[in-house]
Amino acid sequence: MSDDELTEFERGLLESIGQAKRGEFAAVHTPKQIMARRGRPVGSVKADAKVAVKLRLDPDVLAALRATGRGWQTRVNDTMREWVNTHTSA
Repeated sequence: MSDDELTEFERGLLESIGQAKRGEFAAVHTPKQIMARRGRPVGSVKADAKVAVKLRLDPDVLAALRATGRGWQTRVNDTMREWVNTHTSA
């Protein structure tokens, strides 16, 4: 089969095989190295991390919150914090 008869996928596959043979993209990782990389990077978890909870909201309320765009959960958290600060005594 000549190069003219190869599909773009086949040409790409052959190039990938060549790169692997040259060691360009085929780094071999041991199971120990793979396990060391799993999870969040070290230091990426705050000491006062937020806690996941299950909160039941009316469908129309949830739709309105989501309609405000990305960051709606943070805005809800900020609004609730403001309410707690103004309605509780320390």
